[in-house]
Amino acid sequence: MNIHTHIVLVSAQAAPNLLPALDPALKPQEAILLVSEKMRPKADALEKVFKESGVKTQRIALEDEHDYTKLETTLMNLAAERDGQAIALNVTGGTKLMALAAQSIAQTAGWPVFYVDVDTDEAIWLGNHQHPRHPLTEHLKLRHYLMGYGYDIEGQIERPQPNAKLNQLIDTLILQIGSLEQPLSQLNWLTQLAEDKKRLTVEMDDRQCDSIGLSNLLRNFEDAGVLTVQGAVIHYADEARRSFAKGGWLEHYVYNCVCRITGKLGIRDKASNLNVIDGNGVKNEMDVAFMARNRLFVVECKTARMDKPEAPKANDTLFKLAETAGRIGGLGTQKMLVSYRPLRDAEKKLAQALNIKLACGSELQRLEERLKHWTKS
Repeated sequence: MNIHTHIVLVSAQAAPNLLPALDPALKPQEAILLVSEKMRPKADALEKVFKESGVKTQRIALEDEHDYTKLETTLMNLAAERDGQAIALNVTGGTKLMALAAQSIAQTAGWPVFYVDVDTDEAIWLGNHQHPRHPLTEHLKLRHYLMGYGYDIEGQIERPQPNAKLNQLIDTLILQIGSLEQPLSQLNWLTQLAEDKKRLTVEMDDRQCDSIGLSNLLRNFEDAGVLTVQGAVIHYADEARRSFAKGGWLEHYVYNCVCRITGKLGIRDKASNLNVIDGNGVKNEMDVAFMARNRLFVVECKTARMDKPEAPKANDTLFKLAETAGRIGGLGTQKMLVSYRPLRDAEKKLAQALNIKLACGSELQRLEERLKHWTKS
């Protein structure tokens, strides 16, 4: 079908409007955005992506999206202005009244109408259509997807490639889950102290100096070039290695697992330690993020204990992950918490209620398989 223009009903969920407009088979030359006052920021975000992708835009402000008569009048005027043009209506977004009014005028004007099924990643043509279902091409990258929801990526996208020694250290930490839990907790705490004081050194107390488990763990980190130990003082090689010691190593492990399944599962784009900023300058961080099946997948990584009074609680972490992921990537965003330590049953039930997948404790040794199953489901 040769379509010149899409009519887009702008709503809070960008993906259903973004995906068909950038699909090679459906991509129009122009998108007409019907925008209520409340949805102006969402329209701004969509316009940025469309224009960067070579799709011209026109915006029509809706005086009152709750007044059916006014909506019909606006759309009838549009139909009269664009008489004879190859126009298709994307009826997925907007309010119900907007969708009903738009579909009514589309029938009169002879515009084909389609709806995006986000569960099946298909554009479904309504009415008598020869090919009612069109699978949407999986092509979106992180930057454009996030831009559609009003977020910009700060700095360069990180795609870490740890050297052989760092990978060997990561393998040791994963293989010895359980026995290293206590000393790793001590190292996390010490490294957090150094970071809080903006230093590359931290001093251990007598108890920590006498800990055989911590000494052995520090030796592993020394062998990998992350830090050195002189007496009671830990010296971090640099800020990046300090971040690695505090828990960044788990992000590297998760990212490496994602890399290994990328080709098998058609993952389009991926990043570690992704910082995104909204229109008000508020920053959010995603430990690991990737695009697959036209969906955003977000992984939160935790190595620190979440049961200490001074530590963030597991419940708080789960609620924050659910809220942040949904706000940044929309309702279709898939979420997972990866934790070096097991969660309690009540926390597992909360994760299930929030639709957050879990990979905790010894499950990390089979993380690649869990990621495969999660991405496919």
